[in-house]
Formats: sequence, C-alpha cells, structure tokens
Amino acid sequence: MADKKIGRPTDEPKPNRIDIRVTDEDLVILRDYCERTGKSRPEAIREGIRSLREK
Repeated sequence: MADKKIGRPTDEPKPNRIDIRVTDEDLVILRDYCERTGKSRPEAIREGIRSLREK
C-alpha cells in the first residue's frame, strides 16, 4: 500500500478554515497593507488576529 500524500510538511499546521465577507473598503485596506509589507492576505489576517491577544 502506498503512503498517502498529504502536501507540504510544516511545523505549524493550519487545519482550521474561516470564510468571511468584507466591505470593499476593508478589502482595499487589506490589499494596500499586503502590497506595502509584501505579506500574503492570509498572513496579514493572521497577524491581525494575533494583535487581538494584546487588547
């Protein structure tokens, strides 16, 4: 029996998925931030979620 292929190995698996709806303004803010910082949209969103820990 062949081993099951599971994708790229990672030290930080992300098994949970969140789908959200945002306004056009929110999307522009996210897009601009990603362009300025070179971060991907998921990375920027995770960064925003982590910032909630400090509040």
